[in-house]
Amino acid sequence: MKVSQVYKKKRSLSFEIFPPKKDDELKNIDATLEVLSELNPDFISVTFGAGGSSNCNRTIELAKKIKYDYGVEPVVHLTCLHYDRNEIDEFTRVLKSEGIENVLALRGDANPNIPDKNDFRHSSDLISYMKRKSDFCFLGACYPERHPESSDIVSDMKCLKKKVDAGAEVLLSQLFFDNNIFYRFYDKCRIAGIDVPVIPGVMPVINAAQIKRMVSICHASFPERFQRIISRYEDNREALFDAGMSYCLSQIIDLLTNDISGIHLYTMNNPLVAGRICEGIKNIV
Repeated sequence: MKVSQVYKKKRSLSFEIFPPKKDDELKNIDATLEVLSELNPDFISVTFGAGGSSNCNRTIELAKKIKYDYGVEPVVHLTCLHYDRNEIDEFTRVLKSEGIENVLALRGDANPNIPDKNDFRHSSDLISYMKRKSDFCFLGACYPERHPESSDIVSDMKCLKKKVDAGAEVLLSQLFFDNNIFYRFYDKCRIAGIDVPVIPGVMPVINAAQIKRMVSICHASFPERFQRIISRYEDNREALFDAGMSYCLSQIIDLLTNDISGIHLYTMNNPLVAGRICEGIKNIV
């Protein structure tokens, strides 16, 4: 099933997981998938690492497991910066042969250890190319606080509109911790003529190391209320877990109250996190 159809019928709940780094660890993901599938998500997206076919293989193997062992629709992340047309053609062939219909098209991050290739400079290039050869449902990424490499919000919105015009049918957002930032971004999307579902990506921050990592990688800003929580509980692991979960739940409830089309939860492969969130919103979604 193409996930774009979900948003025509209901508000959605979806999860993101990542494949284990070693092939022989794939079996250990079952404990997480058993919990996630019982929560009845509309889809589960699987991240994709750059450089080498082994990353693709683990992503596709995990997507197959999600689809055929657990009966949940998978969305496969696919980056393009480090791949040429022949490699993307092969990925397309494999995805088709495995019955996978949904692709989150991404540029991917530059990596000094892996040379860029010049066939695809942006995810919009990847979508345009693959649409000529396939009938996938394409999803795209968006950044409520703008992409870190964009010079300003105007150029960022132009790039996002180009991605949608190329064929992205759903947009999944980078994480954020201030819902007002997402609401302002959502309004800008509509003003720019971007009329596809724009789904907020939410992640509970449950330990201090994770917070520092989010600041450096995602450039997400932290509201004063959230900073006070961190300052109060950063030396108490259990208290910070509870406070982080409560903050995330308050974000999600506010988003759903304001009629946002769905929630995409970054689980970090932690079934306890997903279970706690879903228990908190089971009568709301």
